[in-house]
Amino acid sequence: MLTACRLCPRHCGVDRTAGEFGKCGIGTEAKVSSAMPHFGEEAVLVGGGGSGTIFFSGCNLECVFCQNYDISQSTDGRACSSREIAALGQRLAEAGCENINFVTPTHVVHAVAEAILIVRSLGIKAPTVYNCGGYESVEVLGLLAGLIDIYMPDFKYADAERAKKYSGIENYPAVATAALAEMYRQAGPLELTKGGVARKGVLVRHLVMPNDLAHSKAVIEIVARTAPGCTINVMGQYRPSYRAREYPELMDYPLSRTIRSLREYAGARGLKRNGVES
Repeated sequence: MLTACRLCPRHCGVDRTAGEFGKCGIGTEAKVSSAMPHFGEEAVLVGGGGSGTIFFSGCNLECVFCQNYDISQSTDGRACSSREIAALGQRLAEAGCENINFVTPTHVVHAVAEAILIVRSLGIKAPTVYNCGGYESVEVLGLLAGLIDIYMPDFKYADAERAKKYSGIENYPAVATAALAEMYRQAGPLELTKGGVARKGVLVRHLVMPNDLAHSKAVIEIVARTAPGCTINVMGQYRPSYRAREYPELMDYPLSRTIRSLREYAGARGLKRNGVES
């Protein structure tokens, strides 16, 4: 897949093994921005030991409002082989992290998959988390079956034109819906330990945008139809970041009552919050 790259739905077609670069700007080796216990993730991932996050540089999306743009829109970072990524995961797991959380893995999924195989060969049982933007290839997800314990995709938009305008991608709702269906087929509803920590399943994130630019109710409807009983985090932490100032409509903030109403709506549609009924 790297010789005519189709790791993500962009299908850039470049030969990354020959030093060519697609939209993500990353070659055959993944670049790691940081690896650390993270206590700012969802509570079901953090538990007592934190989520063992490995942040990858680069991204297959180009979100103009990205709050992590210094990582996602950069190709800086330490080039790491699959074995080196596995070593990072091992270190985090042995430090007591609740899971190994691969953040923005889509464009380097080849390296992530191999790293997981190495980690498991070492007898490490920490759940693996695939923490992505939702713009995923069903073909590639099929190859990950059995390797990923917890899928945590964004579902950013229910409107294809907004996705193209603000994230530079085509057919986002259709692609993200098909990807979510495959993730849910593999992992199912979120399962928690007695201590309330996720061990398996799907957790969807949706960032509420100002002026309902994402069509949030429609997003919730899609998630409810595609993954009945799924857990969803309707997030209220939008703030204008990165290139948002180039788009006046992105300079507002979503209203707290809107966020509250959407969370209630998600519960009414049978979706769960943090693995329990909303």
